[in-house]
Amino acid sequence: MGGTRRADIQPGMRVRIVRKQDQRTGKLTEGTVREILTRSVTHPRGIKVRLETGEVGRVREIPGP
Repeated sequence: MGGTRRADIQPGMRVRIVRKQDQRTGKLTEGTVREILTRSVTHPRGIKVRLETGEVGRVREIPGP
């Protein structure tokens, strides 16, 4: 599942993000959402979140159970 809809993402859930400095390589960082930073309902490049570790990036994947 992609991360382009804000309604699909909740604080406390596991996601894979791409950080700004990793955009060229596409390297994904997995973590738990602390805060949703994007205010709009959708975003074509992914909803921006802050992880529990403090890292900020756009959601690319929401891993399944």
